[in-house]
Amino acid sequence: MSKSKASKPKRLSVNEAYRFCDLSKLGFNTTEEIEACEDFIGQKRAVDAIYFGLGIESRGYNLYLAGPPGVGKTSVIRSILSKIAKDKPTPPDWCYVYNFQDPNTPKALSLPTGMGKVFKKDMEDLVENLRNNIPRAFESKEYEEEKQRIINETQKQKGLLFEELQKKASELEMQVQFTPTGIVTIPLFRGRPITQEEYNMLDEFHKEDIRKRKEKIDEEVTEVFKKVRNLEKEAMDKLKELDKRVALFAVSYVIDGIREKYKSFPEIIDYLDMAQKHILENIEKFLPEKGEVPPFPFKLPQQKPTFTEYQVNVVIDNSNTKGAPVIFEPHPTYTNLFGSIEREARFGVLVTDFTMIHAGSLAKANGGYLVVEALDVLKYPFVWDSLKKVLENEELRIEDVYQQYGLMSTVGLRPEPIKLNVKVILTGSPLLYYLLYAYDEDFMKLFKVKADFDSVVDRTDEMLSQYACFVKSICDKENLKQFDRSGVEAVIEYSSRIAGDQNKLSVQFGAISKIIREANYWANVDGKNKYVTRKHVERAIEEKIYRSNMLEEKIQELIAKGIILVDTEGAVVGQINGLAVYNLGDYSFGKPSRITCETFMGTEGVVNIERKANLSGNIHNKGVLILSGYIGSKYAQNKPLSLSASLCFEQSYELVEGDSASAAELVAIISSLSGVPIKQGIAITGSVNQKGQIQPIGGVNEKIEGFYHVCKIKGLTGEQGVIIPHQNVQNLMLKKEVLEAIKEGKFHIYPVQTVDEAIEILTGMEAGERKPDGQFKEGTVNYLVDKRLKEFAEEFRKLARQRQGKTGENETEEH
Repeated sequence: MSKSKASKPKRLSVNEAYRFCDLSKLGFNTTEEIEACEDFIGQKRAVDAIYFGLGIESRGYNLYLAGPPGVGKTSVIRSILSKIAKDKPTPPDWCYVYNFQDPNTPKALSLPTGMGKVFKKDMEDLVENLRNNIPRAFESKEYEEEKQRIINETQKQKGLLFEELQKKASELEMQVQFTPTGIVTIPLFRGRPITQEEYNMLDEFHKEDIRKRKEKIDEEVTEVFKKVRNLEKEAMDKLKELDKRVALFAVSYVIDGIREKYKSFPEIIDYLDMAQKHILENIEKFLPEKGEVPPFPFKLPQQKPTFTEYQVNVVIDNSNTKGAPVIFEPHPTYTNLFGSIEREARFGVLVTDFTMIHAGSLAKANGGYLVVEALDVLKYPFVWDSLKKVLENEELRIEDVYQQYGLMSTVGLRPEPIKLNVKVILTGSPLLYYLLYAYDEDFMKLFKVKADFDSVVDRTDEMLSQYACFVKSICDKENLKQFDRSGVEAVIEYSSRIAGDQNKLSVQFGAISKIIREANYWANVDGKNKYVTRKHVERAIEEKIYRSNMLEEKIQELIAKGIILVDTEGAVVGQINGLAVYNLGDYSFGKPSRITCETFMGTEGVVNIERKANLSGNIHNKGVLILSGYIGSKYAQNKPLSLSASLCFEQSYELVEGDSASAAELVAIISSLSGVPIKQGIAITGSVNQKGQIQPIGGVNEKIEGFYHVCKIKGLTGEQGVIIPHQNVQNLMLKKEVLEAIKEGKFHIYPVQTVDEAIEILTGMEAGERKPDGQFKEGTVNYLVDKRLKEFAEEFRKLARQRQGKTGENETEEH
């Protein structure tokens, strides 16, 4: 039987394997000749969503900027906010002052922009003036005279009372003596004081007389003491009233000026009234210390009056803010975001007061915008739940987190809440957005605007112009060398490589900016060019790869030594080179993997050895199951499928995932069944469906380059290449050395649409179509497969009849 040769397959040209960039239409030679870009490159959908979210004032319209890292989420929101915020009204200042009615609940006062520190200075000046004026008022001649008059009048009245007491004592023949310990009454007998011995010698009549006289004088002494105490109390009240009048005059003279200044702020007027009352009740704090003798042999440390009660803690000062505040919080811990109440050690005890209240980012952003990374908010304890409460209630409480959650029962400050009006903008990954939306019912209520950032844009002429402007912007902003046109073209081509599409450009500007900086470095090292050229950009890319591809080189070394078995020449039945991608985070590379298949008669179908060994992922398992559907549909329409096929990734010791090897696995099965060998110099990648159509896969550039490097190590023959799905042609942006090999005819890329096309390339033999009679054309691969499966089915039927016959004989013998 003669074999039918396959038709000549399509091979891709260099221009199909790489889309070169030509910026000659833009009419510039270097980036010095163009303007830096001011607008955003791409991201129209995200930008429109941001403007909508920032513009709408309704409750709950906070924003979530969703996109992969490096697409410019922070740069875009920073730029937009800088334009919007400057035209917004500047929010008021917020202060905390002492609460004279409830010291543990400091009062929050709102003042117009810039008035907070003015009010603070006014209260400092008030205290300073009172500390000078009050002592001066109490040192005046009028005050001393009035004070002395009250004291003298009291002493005079006390003297009259004691004279009256002496007179009554004389009438009762009693003597009154004043001692340091009080008043002592002594009976008189015959005109002179009587001693205890003389008293004991008296008869009962005289003793009784003396006792009665003593009781009467004691009653008089008690009455005099009552009157003296009342006189002293009246004197003290008069002195206090005098002090109050003098202090009120001194205080009101100073505080009335502040009242007039803040008469349009009722809360401040109420505070000043309470402050004045407190000052008058504690006027001694403003007077000089009296030199008192300490009750101990040593002097205890005493804290001087601080007048903290009259201070103003300006927690939010917007005096230097132009427009609405824009706060970016890079480290959103609880205290950084919501504020804190500090403590200090005094005599071994931690104490605090309202002056130790400090605002966090939310308070500073009040009336404006707060931008924070979503993952950081979720990472720190208590932050996410507290943020939701703040946004729901539209008020901010600065308090100790342990007190808020009931973890500490000690008495502490609970400042009054601050009214909050802030737009919170979270930035994060799309996955995190979907998780929050699905599992946190409050999230959808509070973050109603999603701004989706794409990672790629269309490669249009307009976008090429904007990309050139972007390169110019980076050069100007970071003081780098300017790029010539070839350098910009190389950057754009690298952008398409990152995007994985000839018709797209990556907007992951973090990666693009990195290459621009590194190309500038190599241009400086070169020192021969005034501008950064294509050569420098290509070297930057090569050096970046070299810093990360050590593992790739070690694997290639193992292949070269024959430790990892990969053939790039000859032909083998049931053996094919599949392609896999290894992702190391900052670098991805392709590696060929030998896939083998052994087929034999049976009923197990396609057996995936990786699955049996628990080394196969779900997607790979699905891909293998699809193969059974294809084989049954194509070859088992007129006969049962009596097949067992064992598939294996040789020398694979880790999990195999993905369906990009299903085309290779199917070809290996067909080769094993037909007995037609597969060319080992051609690798294949692509998934397959039950109809035999080849479907696109990811990482096509890395896979092709990985096989190319192995072929290069083992020696290029001009017959080697890679079969890829035709849909992946637009994704090709291959390395320069692969393009040169394609140009020189040393390496080839074959796009295919069906499994039959791949079979013909890999075997050099016609795949074969089914004829109207249901048979495949003789001398084709499919004919050989069909023939082999018929043989399996026939043999299986014979064995089944033999087993049935033996079973019948055994039953007859038993009867």
